[in-house]
Amino acid sequence: MKRLLLVLSALCIAAACLAQVPGVKLEDHKGRQVESTKAILDGKAPVIVSFWRSDCIPCIKELSAIYDSLPDWQEKAGFRVVAVSTDDSRSIAKARSMAQGKGWTDDYVLLYDLNQDFARAMNVTLTPQTFIFDRKGKLVYSHTGYTPGSEAELLKEILKLK
Repeated sequence: MKRLLLVLSALCIAAACLAQVPGVKLEDHKGRQVESTKAILDGKAPVIVSFWRSDCIPCIKELSAIYDSLPDWQEKAGFRVVAVSTDDSRSIAKARSMAQGKGWTDDYVLLYDLNQDFARAMNVTLTPQTFIFDRKGKLVYSHTGYTPGSEAELLKEILKLK
C-alpha cells in the first residue's frame, strides 16, 4: 500500500511539473486572443519565454541580442522564442510598434499580457525575466535581468535539451 501511495504521489508531482505554464488569455501581435499554454508549448521544440516591457532597456537589449544570434542558434538547436510584453493598455501601441520595427514579428511568437495576469501566474516581478521550457513543457531554466553576453547561457541551456 505504501508503495502504491508513493508511486501515485510521484505521478502527481510529475504531472504538476509538466503543467507549469498556466492557461491565461493573452493577445497575439495581431490583437487576437490566444490561450498562453497553447501559444507557448507545442510539444515539438524547447521554448525560450522572455517577459519584457517597452520601457525596459535591459529587456530590449536581451531580446535584440537573442534576435541577432537566432540564425546561428537555429542551426545548432531547434527551439522557439516567445516574447511576452507586460505593457499595459497605455503603452501597448509602443510595444507593438517596437516589436514590428525590430523585426521580431518575423521570428518570435509575440504575446501581450495587458493585465499582467500571465506575469503574475508565472511569478514575474521584474523584467526581463526569461524561462526555458523543454519540449514536454517542463521548466528547466530561468533568470532575471540581463547583462551583455548572458544570452549565451540560454543557448547553452537549450543545447542541453538536444
